[in-house]
Amino acid sequence: MTDEPEILFEQRGALGFVTLNRPKALNALTHEMALALHKKLDVWADDGAIRSVAIVGAGERAFCAGGDIRTLYESGKAGTSYAREFYRDEYLLNAALKRYDKPIVSFISGFVMGGGVGVSVHGSHRIADETTVFAMPETGIGLFPDVGGSYFLPRMPGALGMYIGLTGVRVKDYDALYCGMATHFKLSRGRGEVLQYLIDGEPASSVLAQIPGWDAEHAAYAERSTLRTQREKIDTIFAADSVEGILERLERDGTDWALDTAKMIRAKSPTATKLAFRQIREGASKDFENGMRMEFRMVNRVIAGHDFYEGVRATIIDKDGAPKWSPATLAEVSDADIDAYFKPLDEELPLPRALYLKAGGWKTALDVIAALKIALDSPHGHGGSIDAFIDSMVYGSINGVEAPYTIDIIGESHAGADARAFLADLVAAIAEQDDKQRIVFKIAP
Repeated sequence: MTDEPEILFEQRGALGFVTLNRPKALNALTHEMALALHKKLDVWADDGAIRSVAIVGAGERAFCAGGDIRTLYESGKAGTSYAREFYRDEYLLNAALKRYDKPIVSFISGFVMGGGVGVSVHGSHRIADETTVFAMPETGIGLFPDVGGSYFLPRMPGALGMYIGLTGVRVKDYDALYCGMATHFKLSRGRGEVLQYLIDGEPASSVLAQIPGWDAEHAAYAERSTLRTQREKIDTIFAADSVEGILERLERDGTDWALDTAKMIRAKSPTATKLAFRQIREGASKDFENGMRMEFRMVNRVIAGHDFYEGVRATIIDKDGAPKWSPATLAEVSDADIDAYFKPLDEELPLPRALYLKAGGWKTALDVIAALKIALDSPHGHGGSIDAFIDSMVYGSINGVEAPYTIDIIGESHAGADARAFLADLVAAIAEQDDKQRIVFKIAP
């Protein structure tokens, strides 16, 4: 046992500095770490002295190689509530990172997998280096690529997200930038320089804009990009409309790469593989929060099932590499079986009621207000119901792409409220917080 904290927090000048501190366990994320990080982010959000946040992993081997799978396995086998509580709080942390209104810079050196991806990918900046190894290997333990995979995987270029999600392939160094997991690539010896600028209070966007995109050393890594070499095949093959269709295309291709890829997919849990396929396809049309709600529904069914425990047993507990999946083949997994994982829960993921406005070309709060008024007066109508109005906005009935404005609707007392009265209060809240990208609107109890 050690008394060393699992996660460390420091203020270094204008920088909130986080160290994931379980190097012997490759900094695997525990429930306590997730709770502590979320709590500290809330504190730093209101601290004017903190201009940005940096997250690193202790040691040289990993940023964070995933969740604390062994403890989750033991919890599930013992029938305790730990696993459900872990996933709930991990997903709430993912959401907090996604909507944080200060820059979060993760230095993703070494292994960054599963839960470690969730800690990093939702922040504003992720810096890969020559040691980075990124993967979403969950289908190999009977799980699915969670922690927001339903959002970030389908938004990778082409079909790379489906390829990464179904195979669990390890994506190294520059390829982490190519697929979108990283926002920047910089050799690890340059980390200290970047950190010092952030400590000195320089804006993260300005600091990271100075990272070279294509000097001689970086070019050497880019030239050996495996994803770029196989990109055309990946986009064609993984665009098939089923897992079976993907496997058929791989086998028809017949190259060593294609046959090895098919073998990788067939080794995974058939149920988890079909879950991941459905998740990634559905995630393409969902906003982040609804994707996380979907994942929470899925994971509750996974931890109540068989394959997760069998996959962990074979990979981590007994390490025999011979999982006995049930069902054992893709053909035995029906559409109805998969449908059951997506059904609503009695207790859904408790995300704040959030309104994420979508529109093109907004530059000021007045633009947002104008769009809100247009939406409310739309001939499509919302029947005067504020719930209907919010839902129409959440699902993007205002045309375009995600705007820089986020409005969190906190509270449930709006049910049945008059939409126009609600809008008047909302407009006032926007006007008062005109200088912020994230606008919090609290509904009076």
